[in-house]
Amino acid sequence: MMTGSVREDGFASGGSADMSPEQRVPEWGGDQVADPAGAPGLDGDLLGIDPTELTDEDLIREMHSLHRTRLDTLRHAADSALANHLRRTAELETEYLARHPGREVDPSRLRDA
Repeated sequence: MMTGSVREDGFASGGSADMSPEQRVPEWGGDQVADPAGAPGLDGDLLGIDPTELTDEDLIREMHSLHRTRLDTLRHAADSALANHLRRTAELETEYLARHPGREVDPSRLRDA
């Protein structure tokens, strides 16, 4: 008797809904993508410029690009591309928040507690 099915992508259909994308992507190590230095054909330049070296304008442009491509990457990209997308998004958003710790929050975006 089979207790759960395995989808075409290799993930069990039973518990995968409870897992985050990071947990489902094999290359994801929790806080970052596994070191690409050992991967053939990859070098640090392919992973993007260090966010601390970007101007504010470039940082916003990079975040905009990632958010624009998010759904397509999530739905159709290889696991390694999704892992890289997740890593890069976290890097850029962390840098943005470090630069703007007192960012203005729109009161209309708040919910009652």
